[in-house]
Amino acid sequence: MAGILVWFWNERFWLPHNVTWADLKNTDESTFPQAEDLYLACPLAFCMFMIRLVFERFIARPCALGLKIQANGPQKAQHNAILEKVFTAITKHPDEKRLEGLSKQLDWDVRTIQRWFRQRRNQEKPSTLARFCESMWRFTFYLYIFTYGVRFLKKTPWLWNTRECWYNYPYQPLTVDLHYYYILELSFYLSLLFSQFTDIRRKDFLLMFLHHVATISLITFSYVNNMARVGTLVMCLHDAADVLLEAAKMANYSKCQRLCNVLFIMFALVFISSRLGVYPVWILNTTVFESWEIVGPYPSWWVFNMLLVLLQALHTFWSYLIVRTAYRAISRGKVSKDDRSDIESSSDEDEVLPPSQKHHTNGTNGAHGTNGYLFPSPCPDEH
Repeated sequence: MAGILVWFWNERFWLPHNVTWADLKNTDESTFPQAEDLYLACPLAFCMFMIRLVFERFIARPCALGLKIQANGPQKAQHNAILEKVFTAITKHPDEKRLEGLSKQLDWDVRTIQRWFRQRRNQEKPSTLARFCESMWRFTFYLYIFTYGVRFLKKTPWLWNTRECWYNYPYQPLTVDLHYYYILELSFYLSLLFSQFTDIRRKDFLLMFLHHVATISLITFSYVNNMARVGTLVMCLHDAADVLLEAAKMANYSKCQRLCNVLFIMFALVFISSRLGVYPVWILNTTVFESWEIVGPYPSWWVFNMLLVLLQALHTFWSYLIVRTAYRAISRGKVSKDDRSDIESSSDEDEVLPPSQKHHTNGTNGAHGTNGYLFPSPCPDEH
């Protein structure tokens, strides 16, 4: 075990040339980031999860009820032992051949059986009330942490000149405000990572799992090798769009359609401009080019930048989905459902029918799914 730790914490990987861990030990004059500081994030993540449960129960739920949001879930499918056995033991998405076989066995038409499976799948999804409470919790946290980040960064020199992120690197002292910012963000994303397994199940579960792992890795990497200055820029930039997204989702659940549309448009503009414009021009420019010029590359530098590029790839994918969803909503002027929505609209029941049996209908049910959208006009359900 000792040998593995020595290998993992190899100075030649984590630190620039001629810098050792001993150089970054805390002294009476200066405090530097220490890897063991991050252990605090684990119990804090659990505390944050418990705070969330209390918040949703005693704050978000009364707000939702005050907005006349119903706790009722989707319509339940009528009981049928044969279909239930197929659903639980074989498949939740029967293909055309199985549908035709069930149709003959039950003497039901294919469309009725398909509708039963759609309703049965939706039956396992949480109510609009539960989704509103989850969004309100995330909105509250993002609003707080974004406000804190802006207030903190406007007093720092590296907000105005990103080259300050690398001057005197890695001998940049750790301040109390910076340490608090990092630990709180890391704790939140750890709680999101764990709660993914208990929260509303999304179709892009693996994609969001990858996102959370990449985010946690970036926060950890940048803290351990004291790239915390540029790390604060990355965190604050990402929190900006998340505030608007959760607000738009709450408006959608509350059936405040005009407000939802406005918030979605604001979210789309902020998301695309910040993550396809500001992020590569401002963040990637300083982490790749300015840091290369001032500090020079070393092994963990390459890993850190690879993670940032991975994040940029996710930004590009999500921006494409946002633009596609907005285009569909504008062009149709009707309900538009993203492919990843979890609550299925009535048009989904036609997906496996042969062309001769298909006819298109427009769904009216709500939808949810991290990074999924459903709007009677351009308004999201989930990011």
